[in-house]
Amino acid sequence: MTPERLLPREEDLAILDALFTQSPIGVAVYDSRLRVVRANPALESIHGIPNAQLLGHRLGEVLPDIDTASIESRLTKVLETGLPVAGTEHHGRTPADPATDRVWVASSFALTGPDGRTLGVTDMVTDITDHHRARERLALLDEAATRIGTTLDVTRTAGELADVLVPRLADLATVDLLDGVVAGEEPVPPGSGGGVLRLTARKATAPAIAQGLHRIGDVQNFSAATPHARSLLSGEPVLVPVIDPESDWIRDSSDPRAQTLLAHGTHSLMVVPLRARDTVLGVAHLYRTAARPAAFEPEDLVLVQDLVARAAVCVDNARRYTGERTAAVTLRQSMFPQNVPAQSAIHVAHCYQPARAHPGVGACWFDVIPLSGARVALAIGDVPGEGVAAAACAGQICSAVRTLAQLDLAPEEVLARLDAMVPRLVERARTSGSASIMDRLVGATCLYAIYDPVSRRCVLASAGHAPPAIAEPARQVRFPELPPNQPLGLGDPVFEPLEIELAESSTLLLHTRGLLDGKDADHALNALLHAIITQDSLPPEEICQALADVSTSRLAPHNDVALLLARTRGLPAAQVATWDVPDDPGAVADTRSLALHQLQLWGLEDLAFTTELIVSELVTNAIRYGGPPIRLRLIRDLMLICEVSDASSTSPHIRRAAATDEGGRGLFLVAQCSRRWGTRYHDSGKTIWAEQDLAGPEGTSNT
Repeated sequence: MTPERLLPREEDLAILDALFTQSPIGVAVYDSRLRVVRANPALESIHGIPNAQLLGHRLGEVLPDIDTASIESRLTKVLETGLPVAGTEHHGRTPADPATDRVWVASSFALTGPDGRTLGVTDMVTDITDHHRARERLALLDEAATRIGTTLDVTRTAGELADVLVPRLADLATVDLLDGVVAGEEPVPPGSGGGVLRLTARKATAPAIAQGLHRIGDVQNFSAATPHARSLLSGEPVLVPVIDPESDWIRDSSDPRAQTLLAHGTHSLMVVPLRARDTVLGVAHLYRTAARPAAFEPEDLVLVQDLVARAAVCVDNARRYTGERTAAVTLRQSMFPQNVPAQSAIHVAHCYQPARAHPGVGACWFDVIPLSGARVALAIGDVPGEGVAAAACAGQICSAVRTLAQLDLAPEEVLARLDAMVPRLVERARTSGSASIMDRLVGATCLYAIYDPVSRRCVLASAGHAPPAIAEPARQVRFPELPPNQPLGLGDPVFEPLEIELAESSTLLLHTRGLLDGKDADHALNALLHAIITQDSLPPEEICQALADVSTSRLAPHNDVALLLARTRGLPAAQVATWDVPDDPGAVADTRSLALHQLQLWGLEDLAFTTELIVSELVTNAIRYGGPPIRLRLIRDLMLICEVSDASSTSPHIRRAAATDEGGRGLFLVAQCSRRWGTRYHDSGKTIWAEQDLAGPEGTSNT
């Protein structure tokens, strides 16, 4: 063979040899019995074993810490089929880095001779440990995005963070939050006299690791030298790759937890603060034990920082929601009467069913308000939406109703004044930048009713609210046809009332719109009627609970419902005395005598002195400043009520008379002798009333 023909072959061999020896990819050639016949330097650096020790041996004979069975299975498949296999991953540890799990990707192809006979197999190996870790980190971050923050519960969110950290990154993870975060309060900054940490969540690969440590909910006190305190105060993470048992914070006898953790084999630690919106909410600390010999690395710290940062935002969102919900619940509770005021006109029961989607943050309200003349007002309303904004609007309306009720206004007048108030509140909110809150007032509904046990008549007016259900003894349930008035704030100032007479022991059910919302409103209505009819003989409390059970079974997830049930009582005629008073000053003495005689019949002689004075002053004022017809009425109820009515609408004014004045002390004396007094207006004039406790005013002598 001529030199000219040998030169290309030698060049080819030189190229192949350079490719084999200089390639950064590990290359091994196996014979048909899977013995290594040749390996390049790159493979030697991957395995950490000199190639001289590999030659002539099977891989499992020199590398027992990797899964050689799967590798040889793959090589055998290539030998038998002649087909290449690419991109197979293998995990294990080699003498090159015995303390670290490594990941390689291998591709194999068969070597055949000129005659087509398979001579062996070539395996090409690349270390992809760094790429694999980066991929795992990204996968863990994606997983955390779906696993952390699934609810708006602070404690559960902290637990979800611990679940993500263990066992993927640590053997023990603890999440401590500043006191108040779980309750939805603003966290007290560390180092400002507060900053108390409370153990909120913990996860361990084995229960024994957490033995001897604090329990969930306990206060976590860390001395200033600990990595935990340093991270909390600085707001920066602290990495302790190898825990030194001789460190000051370990040897601190006042904190036995560190010694307990060391006894469990803990050797590596990192502490990462939970920061959201430039506020430290707490810290997460992670530990590795002897079961995981590899120490935490800076790359681990970067990953944990990303995970904790995401969790911190979720924790803060949950904290803000909890605070808002707590405020809404507090507002809602203030809109419900905690104790029904003493009165004898009705027997009242009430209940509230919160929405399942947002428990406790609805915006319906109701109230029971005693009025003069033994009457009582029932009010119920609803504001669109839920949360603090809706509850704040409902609170505005509820407070306004309570205030207007004290003026003894008719139901239609109460609603008219509420309607006039809404635009002013919205306009004031716009000037203060909180219009989005008060805008909910527009469209709010309200039903206001006044029941008089003397006449057994009830006057109702509605502002877009559903009519009450009325069940009279031995009669079917009915829904009175209230005039179709508009909700509040829609520009219609007229609210027509409806007056009805109720039989003794009639049942009224006032409810919010959640009861009849939805596609099956007719079914709910029928169930409601059936519940009232079949349980009419039961106490109102039991009927109300039965109705609540009916409503709960069909209540939409975002609907809440308030129920106010009242069973009426009539005041016996023997407890009411009425006289027409002539428009003559001389009639005052006769009127006093009639009143004193009635007190004797009722056995209330102890109130004779004060009642005589009140009757004298009120009748005298009616004759002097009012106009006929004049009427005196005494009502013996839970207290003694004295009422004088006349045809004048002139408003009386109480004043403090000077020592030299001959008059002007009448209403002042009435106020001193009565528990409370006031004036109410009606179509035929006004009524001035005064109430006395049946035991007599304290400190008043009746002799």
